Amino acid sequence: MNFSLIKGDITKVKADAIVNAANNSLLGGGGVDGAIHKAAGSALLDECRTLNGCETGQAKITKAYNIPIKYIIHTVGPIWRDGSNHEEELLSSCYTECIKLASANKLSSIAFPNISTGIYGFPREKAAKIAIETLKTIPFPAPTDVLFVCFDEENYHIYEKFLI
Repeated sequence: MNFSLIKGDITKVKADAIVNAANNSLLGGGGVDGAIHKAAGSALLDECRTLNGCETGQAKITKAYNIPIKYIIHTVGPIWRDGSNHEEELLSSCYTECIKLASANKLSSIAFPNISTGIYGFPREKAAKIAIETLKTIPFPAPTDVLFVCFDEENYHIYEKFLI
């Protein structure tokens, strides 16, 4: 896997799929989730209604509608409580499950946001380490190109530090 890093809007990246940091309902929310639903249009919400939600640490795939990519992979990251509620394992599972879906759909590139580091409160450095280490150790075929898309400077600099 080749890792790249950009600061910007995940709905504007060039990749086969983007990952949505969704909530359990998959019916939209704030942050990345809200931006993706807004950019994709109402047909995304219609499709998400048929998926019966998503468990934390799991992922589901949909069409991308008005976003010029092939798919959106929705994953539900854990809410950080105190680190003793399997938060690290659940976050790692988010990345693994997204890669499984990307591989099953023969995608060559995927873009990830900073899962669980917004309103879900996961410590940013810990989340970045988990993301990178999980993806580096995927034991099955994976997309060739992985892009980390950071909306803010703080996350960008954290990923920059760990990817060097």
